[in-house]
Amino acid sequence: MTEGVLVGWLKSPGETVRKGDVIAEVETDKGVIQVEAFVSGTLDKILVKPGTTTPVGTLLAIIREDGQAAPPPRAAMAASTTEPLPRRSPVITRDDDKSERMRRAIAAAMEHSKREIPHYYVSETIDMQAALDWLAGFNAKFPVAQRILYGTLLIKAAAMALRDFPEFNASWQNGRVVAHPSIHIGVAITLRSGGLVAPALRDADRQSLSEIMINVRDLAERAKSGSLRASDLSDATVTVTSLGDRGAESACAVIVPPQTAIIAFGRIVERPWAVEGRVVVRSTTMATLSADHRASDAHRGGLFLAAISRLLQAPAAL
Repeated sequence: MTEGVLVGWLKSPGETVRKGDVIAEVETDKGVIQVEAFVSGTLDKILVKPGTTTPVGTLLAIIREDGQAAPPPRAAMAASTTEPLPRRSPVITRDDDKSERMRRAIAAAMEHSKREIPHYYVSETIDMQAALDWLAGFNAKFPVAQRILYGTLLIKAAAMALRDFPEFNASWQNGRVVAHPSIHIGVAITLRSGGLVAPALRDADRQSLSEIMINVRDLAERAKSGSLRASDLSDATVTVTSLGDRGAESACAVIVPPQTAIIAFGRIVERPWAVEGRVVVRSTTMATLSADHRASDAHRGGLFLAAISRLLQAPAAL
């Protein structure tokens, strides 16, 4: 995105805010997102009024951090005489208009990605039979509300494999690769109005499968209700997308800048498979890595996919 409409303020000048508090809402081409306070302190002054179309990077408000001196008397008086700004309802637009705007935003981002990032692609067919059998046994022990979906295995396996392949959990910044210390998986979610978002599942490699399921469900619900936070859409370090049971057998996804990789999993397909000299029918999926050639190469990409495959062969250890 390059700009957004400030929908409304949830805090008024003089109020105390804590780091992480939602203080404003901004409408973007991907819906209304919540803006969080990055520090704790007092909201001194609001600089942008609701309804204003604002470029990315614009200063919206001034927060005096805890422990800082009070502002000069003139500034303090200006803040104290500012009337509280009411929270306004999100700007209402027709679904087809919003869908078209989102499509334009996605097209611009993907055009930039394909133009600026030298993509390469490697694929691996993965035997998913052990994973699916284990998942069926696991879910049989729990009520429906506590069961986990197949996609959680893919997310966890990819996250764990990234520990040994940091070049895929990185960004291309100022002409160099910057590896991230934490693994935040961007989970691709389809919106009802059309288009996709990929909010961040933070520290995915450290979460249990049940925790991943709970948090992915939360992200999906908030994405579809338009209540994602700005940090949800900016913190992902690598993206994972699964085409599901109605998708294609494989896909070559486009990298989300400034990330250096995206992993796409196709639908489950039954194929003849050689096991200990015998041909059997196995459930398989095709995993395709799209990666930035400035940060890695196909040899490392192949090893990375092989690591994901090995992890999925031992699902109980995920």
